[in-house]
Amino acid sequence: MAKVTGFLEHDRAESKSIAPKSRLRNFDEFVLPFPEKTLNEQASRCMDCGIPYCHDSCPINNIIPEWNNLVYEKDWKVALDVLHSTNNFPEFTSRICPAPCEAACTLNIDDSPVTIKSIERSIIDKAYENGWILPVINNKKTNKKIAVVGSGPAGLACSQQLARAGHDVKLFEKNDRIGGLLRYGIPNFKMEKHLIDNRIEQMKLEGVSFECNVKIGEDISMNRLLKDFDAIVLACGSEQPRDLKIPGRDLKGIHFAMDFLTRQNKICEGDKIKIEPEFSAKNKNVIVIGGGDTGSDCIGTSNRQGAKSVTQLEILEKPPAKENKMLTWPNWPLKLRTSSSHEEGANRNWSVSTKLFNGQKNVESLTLKKVEWKKNEEGQMVIKDSQGKESEVELKADLVLLAMGFVHPIKDKLVKDSGIKLDKRGNVEANDIDYKTNIKKVFVSGDMRRGQSLVVWAIKEGRQVAHNVDKFLMGTTKLPF
Repeated sequence: MAKVTGFLEHDRAESKSIAPKSRLRNFDEFVLPFPEKTLNEQASRCMDCGIPYCHDSCPINNIIPEWNNLVYEKDWKVALDVLHSTNNFPEFTSRICPAPCEAACTLNIDDSPVTIKSIERSIIDKAYENGWILPVINNKKTNKKIAVVGSGPAGLACSQQLARAGHDVKLFEKNDRIGGLLRYGIPNFKMEKHLIDNRIEQMKLEGVSFECNVKIGEDISMNRLLKDFDAIVLACGSEQPRDLKIPGRDLKGIHFAMDFLTRQNKICEGDKIKIEPEFSAKNKNVIVIGGGDTGSDCIGTSNRQGAKSVTQLEILEKPPAKENKMLTWPNWPLKLRTSSSHEEGANRNWSVSTKLFNGQKNVESLTLKKVEWKKNEEGQMVIKDSQGKESEVELKADLVLLAMGFVHPIKDKLVKDSGIKLDKRGNVEANDIDYKTNIKKVFVSGDMRRGQSLVVWAIKEGRQVAHNVDKFLMGTTKLPF
């Protein structure tokens, strides 16, 4: 236990950030690191509970109490080893994970959980500052060749684990840079991309080779991969966005969120591209349809581009400001969450359904209908349009961004021509025990298998599929599951 009385002596301290007016001038990260004294105090608050709900609620099962204690004792290098024992990329998770571990913390019963996410970030940032992130090279090669398709967190974690097991790993990416949605879906103000580049350099030294601008199924056939490699891991993500097929959808100025975010991220990467006027939020009334993280990313990006106004629409009811702890803890609670992008400026409308896009050539406004959620005879919650003239609302709009999530992997030539089996939801069918598809020596992991999910789940599945591939090729494995 870090300090027996730590949680009694110190209150939870939130990480400080650069003020919104200042941070909106650029796309840089804006969360400030804890001072050394504050960090030590926050780590001391960990109670080392008899049942570590934080550990159980973390998809990758981070050994949180242990590295909290090590940070309190200022044993940073061992804390890094413990953190890396379950998580290949804590610099990603500590920035973009919603932290179910903190929701499950015993101290969250009193709304003051340990600042687990900030402590994790402090460990990995200090490791980079001190040059502790070194390649783990296995000189005992197996001469087994593995192809990994997709370079998001699942593909990266899988590749790193297999390379460390001594295999020859080649990772294929359809885009011009490695990282998947980490690269082009997550704005720089949430996670700067040099963090991905650092890991790529480490993985190259560990034996992973990377090939960008390669579409499997088009540039290289699946049959070619099956002939050239001993095993194949598909980690292509879930990239088919949910559309809103209502009258006026063909008007200019209505775009999927990822098309909007990717253009800005490419500019942040240094690409000399100009955002087409219809994709720019500058001096426009922006409407974001969808209340999740991607919608929040669109808000932050729109404000940095100089939007006139930003409004976010959500079809669900407004959640309560505070959850009933006795009913929800230690599970992830449904409650109102305000992101840093919301704090920077946005209107939020709840319980509304978009019925029409209005305009001539370009979108000019949206017609909305207030909705109600009620239980049917079977006790299920169903949606119904509210009645009366006051239930219909019209909002001015110059740019509409569809951020309603992703439904399944893109059904490109890789999926269509390979004969790979899909489940009822349109994801590649495989269980979470061996991750095998219906095609011999082809495995799948991450969002391509489980559907749209969190970066921590992608890393978890990347590590687990690597365990199974190594076992499939060698008969046994020392890789963790």
